[in-house]
Amino acid sequence: MNDLREYENRLEAEGYKLIGGTDEVGRGPLVGPVVAACCVLGPDFKLDGLNDSKKLSEKKRNLYAAYIKDHAIAYGIGIVSAKEIDEINILEASRKAMTIAIEEVRKQINMDYVLTDAMKINLDIPVLPIIKGDAKSINIAAASVVAKVTRDAMMYELDKEYPLYGFASHKGYPTKKHLEAINKYGIFDGYRLTYGPVKDILERKEI
Repeated sequence: MNDLREYENRLEAEGYKLIGGTDEVGRGPLVGPVVAACCVLGPDFKLDGLNDSKKLSEKKRNLYAAYIKDHAIAYGIGIVSAKEIDEINILEASRKAMTIAIEEVRKQINMDYVLTDAMKINLDIPVLPIIKGDAKSINIAAASVVAKVTRDAMMYELDKEYPLYGFASHKGYPTKKHLEAINKYGIFDGYRLTYGPVKDILERKEI
C-alpha cells in the first residue's frame, strides 16, 4: 500500500514543520466554479481510508471532510467563478483557486512548504508539484476531499434553484442528461461560456 506520508516524512526530516497540501476540483463541469482546498495536517493525524476524493463514496467524503476540518492544524478554501474561468482559462483559474486556498491557510499559520497536485505555483515558500499527488500525499488527499465536498454542496444548492437540470446527480459535468437539459432549457448565469458544449448550444441558437 502506498505510504501517504512519504513526502511529508521526508520534508519533516529536512526540518519543515508546517507542510500544506492543495488540490482542486471542478475543471471539467460546464457550470459553476472551480474550487480548491489547502490542508495542513499534523504528523499524528490519522484517517483510515483517506485517499483521492474520486475513490471515496459520497457518504465517506462528507464524513472525512468534517473530520479533516475538525482535526487539521489549518485549512483554507479557494473559489474561482465560471465568469473568471472564461476570462483567464481553466488552468489559470485552478492555479488561482489553489493560491487563494493557500493564502487562507497562511493567514492562520506560518506554513513553510506546499505540496500540490501537479500544479506549479509561484510562492515565497517552497512548492513541490506531485503528479497524482492526491494518491501520494496525505495533505493533498485531504485537500481533494474538502474541495470536492465544498463544490458538491454548491451544486446541491444550484439544483434547488434549477431542479430541471439534474445538478444533484451530475454536479455540472457534461453527462447525456445535462446536455439534454441545456438543449431543452438553455443556459443561465454561471455557465462556462468558453466550454465546447455550451458554445455549441449558443451557436445553434444564434443560427
